[in-house]
Amino acid sequence: MSKQADLPVLRQDEACCAPMIREPLGEADAAEMSRTFKALSDPIRLRLLSLIASHEGGEACVCDLIGPFDVSQPTISHHLKVLREAGLVGSERRGTWVYYWVLPEALARLSTLLEAPGAPVKTST
Repeated sequence: MSKQADLPVLRQDEACCAPMIREPLGEADAAEMSRTFKALSDPIRLRLLSLIASHEGGEACVCDLIGPFDVSQPTISHHLKVLREAGLVGSERRGTWVYYWVLPEALARLSTLLEAPGAPVKTST
């Protein structure tokens, strides 16, 4: 059973932060979002998040996540711990293995923060 179905989905107006183009981030929101972006700044963690999100059923066993990487299982577990502590994934132990799923509210917060509907795109000259 996928844990995604059990989690509430936040509407855009319920997310933590208003888009940056509408108002500046407060100190607490900036600290929270900074932890999230720091967790995503590592290519392995970004790929892990993508693998989990795109895995059939919306969740993946740690045993399914080791193969695509040229690092040890303890290293993968460390990266998954960082994603979990940043609030990007949830996890549950089932027997020997731990299963992970992406937390939709975390993606909603990132999406809302970076949202720029109708904002003019400026390029550097």
